[in-house]
Amino acid sequence: MSIEERIEESIGLKKRVLADVALLEEVQKAIDLMTEVLKRGNKVLLCGNGGSAADAQHLACELSGRFYQERQALNAEALQMNTAFLTAVANDYDFSHVFTRALQAKGTKGDLLWAISTSGNSPNVVKAAEYAKSADIHLITMTGKSGGVLAKLGDISLHIDHKDTARIQEVHMLLGHIICEKIEDAFINKRD
Repeated sequence: MSIEERIEESIGLKKRVLADVALLEEVQKAIDLMTEVLKRGNKVLLCGNGGSAADAQHLACELSGRFYQERQALNAEALQMNTAFLTAVANDYDFSHVFTRALQAKGTKGDLLWAISTSGNSPNVVKAAEYAKSADIHLITMTGKSGGVLAKLGDISLHIDHKDTARIQEVHMLLGHIICEKIEDAFINKRD
């Protein structure tokens, strides 16, 4: 594909997302739920592999640091941040347990797991999502392709129906940035 064709493909997918009323309603539900969780004093924990791990870190940092405006720091963290822990669990158990063990250590009832997988079938992300459901931890899933197992588990599912991983990740970040911006607005506007 040419450069122009790739850009057109990305624009086309974003136009489809813009026209998807059901998906946009799910995005608003995600904003509302994450805002409620954070205002209650609970945390948002994120996980993903590869590019989705980078996205999880990026979004956690937008919430815990700042995005557009000065406001209080919000309790958000990507579960893969401690590489010693990650490699120890992968070595002592296997890689499919890394996020579950981290969630068992850090997650409490009322927290929220934001689980990202473009395939929806990453074993370590799916296991963490299953654990979240059993531990009364809210679950937002962000998937692509067919949605896989993960899309069916989420309290809120942000599914991008596309087969190209790069395009899916571009939309995941677009929606992630919108979610972070709107959560930030809720904390700025309610400070009085």
